[in-house]
Amino acid sequence: MIILDEKNRVFTLHTHGTTYQMKADRHDVLVHTYYGPRVSGGDLSYLIQYADRGFSPNPSGAGRDRTYSLDTTPQEYSTCGVGDFRLPSLELELEDGSLLCDLRYTGHRLEKGKYSLPGLPAFFGGEEWETLAVTLSDAAAQVEVELLYGVLAERDLITRAARITNRGSRKLRLRQAASLCLDFHGGDRDHDLITFNGCHAMERCLDRSPLRPGIQSVGSVRGTSSHHHNPFVILCEKDAGEDHGLCIGAALLYSGNFQAAAERTQLENDRLTLGIHPFHFCWTLAPGEAFVTPEAAMVCSTRGFGEMSRQFHRAIREHLLRDPLAGRRHPVLINNWEATEFDFTADKLVEIAGAAAKLGIELFVMDDGWFGKRDDDYSSLGDWQVDQRKLPGGLTALVPRIRELGMQFGIWVEPEMVSQDSDLYRQHPDWALGAPGRSQTLGRSQLVLDFSRREVREHVYGELKKVLDSADIRYVKWDMNRSLTDVWSAALPPERQGEVYHRYVLGLYDMLEQLHRDYPNILIEGCSGGGGRFDAGMLYYTPQIWCSDNTDAIDRLRIQYGTSFCYPVATMGAHVSAVPNAQTGRTTPMETRGVVAMSGTFGYEMDLNKCTAAETDTAASQVAEYKKLWRLIGEGDYYRLTDPWRDGPFTAWEQVSPDRREALVSVVTHAARATPPFLALRLAGLDPDLRYRVEGREGSWPGDLLMNGGWPMPMPVGDYQAFQLHLYAE
Repeated sequence: MIILDEKNRVFTLHTHGTTYQMKADRHDVLVHTYYGPRVSGGDLSYLIQYADRGFSPNPSGAGRDRTYSLDTTPQEYSTCGVGDFRLPSLELELEDGSLLCDLRYTGHRLEKGKYSLPGLPAFFGGEEWETLAVTLSDAAAQVEVELLYGVLAERDLITRAARITNRGSRKLRLRQAASLCLDFHGGDRDHDLITFNGCHAMERCLDRSPLRPGIQSVGSVRGTSSHHHNPFVILCEKDAGEDHGLCIGAALLYSGNFQAAAERTQLENDRLTLGIHPFHFCWTLAPGEAFVTPEAAMVCSTRGFGEMSRQFHRAIREHLLRDPLAGRRHPVLINNWEATEFDFTADKLVEIAGAAAKLGIELFVMDDGWFGKRDDDYSSLGDWQVDQRKLPGGLTALVPRIRELGMQFGIWVEPEMVSQDSDLYRQHPDWALGAPGRSQTLGRSQLVLDFSRREVREHVYGELKKVLDSADIRYVKWDMNRSLTDVWSAALPPERQGEVYHRYVLGLYDMLEQLHRDYPNILIEGCSGGGGRFDAGMLYYTPQIWCSDNTDAIDRLRIQYGTSFCYPVATMGAHVSAVPNAQTGRTTPMETRGVVAMSGTFGYEMDLNKCTAAETDTAASQVAEYKKLWRLIGEGDYYRLTDPWRDGPFTAWEQVSPDRREALVSVVTHAARATPPFLALRLAGLDPDLRYRVEGREGSWPGDLLMNGGWPMPMPVGDYQAFQLHLYAE
């Protein structure tokens, strides 16, 4: 609910449990007054204190009032060059070379429904949303900034974006344009900053540190959101935990360079900004042109990280994923990559699919190596024609053989890349990113196609369309296996090369949107060397993403744990793979690998023909169990019961149905030890007034007892054992 106090120019955004407020003050500066637990209302600007602070200048219009400074005032969208020395949201370069911007309030509008951002991913919905647009202007620069706010009250979700328009008669350049600026004032709370960091094959590892004086930031300049830092951060009270304390999660719906920065100021106030990274960003706006920032989404929780996560999960599932199978179970799949890599034939693929079909697996995905002359990763990217040596008769011959087994067929592609040893590169070398007079930098022996150029996208899409039209294909795995370097486009003049990174992302979104339009029933899974582009922006186009190239079950406990703070289980690509694991060399039981993969989209990454009889039986029971429990797993509320980064004896998590009448508890033990202690696991999310039975056990137990007393842990024999409890109310 959005409440406007027109007289005092106060804008209050209420959600189910929180309140967000801003005000146009006496100098027409849009100040931020409050974000936190829901309050009854009123003008909270009385919380802002004013005093003369040395070396904090006074803006135009303040006259002789030395207590008023942009450097000490909490603002809704910060600028630079006119007295605020903290993190800027907007940095302009005018034609005269000045880098000044002074935004003042000029108007607002209120609408039912959710704003949209053409060409960019955004949360969507109908009358359950409200939109507030607040307009700020710089009269001297003739720039208008429209701040957009979407409110989804039921999910405690507030979204933000900015539309920046050149209202003048001369060009100007954007040097920085953040999506979110959030100021805290009063200095009464010490905040921690939580970020999710890592590397290829070990993504989204949680890091928590107190804010210290100065600026702390994470981001990516790799052209993608990256394995290394995720565009989701949390700012929280120092004592906040899984089920208590105030925390604010902020996610950027963007798949390119980003920066999340937090600053503790001289007055012990804090500012958080989130948006496109200013690294090599420079966007020219001609008169009348507008630039729209990516959307940022915020959830404030007064009951810790768990409730924040569950609100994000619900909002993403209901208002971001455009899933062709929405409300239906995704098929259990098998992918041939770890079984064969590049070395396969049609008969070998059918053999792998045949073994999987007998176990109830429903989708076969053919990975890299099916096109051009692709026997390794040195050639053929860009040549999207079937390799007749491996697949005689092409997909029109192979796919019916898979369909005869009762399975659907899916395919791997990497459309954004090109090999130097390819017909496409030989014909169009200028289509790859690269500056004149320089040799190009290789990554995984490949170059990046310039997706900022429409003719490049149209050619690649046309080739992919021929493939998709040639057979009954129900699934596409869209991969991207290197970072961007040599970022220079032959299609842009020198003064506009700072636009290439962002135009690349817009081109990617444009192509994915076309794929959605032309093939609305194809399920698309995103991938970038695993989790290198696992962000809310990609989820708008690819409703599931390969969580990590690391399929080791024990490492996955940590990877999936960090991922769960923002992203729902239903989006996490997770498979059972062979042991010893290809990434770690670790051997874990088949049961354990299944339990971990079941908290994801679930599938297999192995040749099931090589399994023992016992492993085959286990896989068949896992598939059947997942099919039985898929709605609870994918649509239930997610509870992190333990932290896998702590040196505890086990990792546990739980999914609870929305009506709290059913739950699934999953536990994986760590390294075994002699004479282990007696332990009990406290459950969460149950109805304290109901009694629950545990499948396969006699008796029933009250919900409050299971949550406060717990469930006795069995004594594990051996490392990395797993078990599950399926609870249902009497």
